[in-house]
Amino acid sequence: MTELDAEALCQQLAAQMRPHVTPATALVGIYTGGLWLAERLHTELGITQPLGAIDVSFYRDDYASKGLHAKPQRTEITFNVDGAHVILVDDVLFTGRTTRAALNELFDFGRPGVVELAVLLDRGGRELPVAARYCAHTLAEPLPRSQNLELQRDEDGQLTFQLTQTPAVER
Repeated sequence: MTELDAEALCQQLAAQMRPHVTPATALVGIYTGGLWLAERLHTELGITQPLGAIDVSFYRDDYASKGLHAKPQRTEITFNVDGAHVILVDDVLFTGRTTRAALNELFDFGRPGVVELAVLLDRGGRELPVAARYCAHTLAEPLPRSQNLELQRDEDGQLTFQLTQTPAVER
C-alpha cells in the first residue's frame, strides 16, 4: 500500500461535498476518527447546524462477541433530526457494519429526510450493501483482514493514517 496523505484527502473530501451541502446540512461524526474528520469538515464547509457525535458501541451487531469498546463515548445530537439532511462521517469504510450501527442509532433520534455517508477512505471488504456518497480515496486492492487502517490525530490536530496488524483471535 502506498503512503496516504490524510490531510490532502481531507481537502479532496471537502471539495467533493461543498457543492452538495448547505449551512443547514447536519454532520454527525462517528467516534473517533470520523468525529475528527467531521470537526474539520464542519468548519471547512461553513455548516451552521451543531456538529453531532455518535458512538455505535451498543448498536454493533458484533457487540456480544467483541465486547464494549475500551473507551465508550457519549452520543450527542443536539439538532432536530426529523426531516434533516444528515451526513454521517467516518474515517475508513470497511465492512459497512459501523455505518449500519450508526444509522440504527441515528434513527433513535428521529426520522431524517436524507442520510448520506462521507468517508476519507474506502478500504474494500464490504459485508453489507453500504456505499459512501462522498469518498476521497478508494484503495485499488482491498486490505487483508489482518491489517487495520486507523486515522490518527496528533497534538496539533494533523491527521495521519496508521496501518496496524489486527491481533489474532483465538478460537
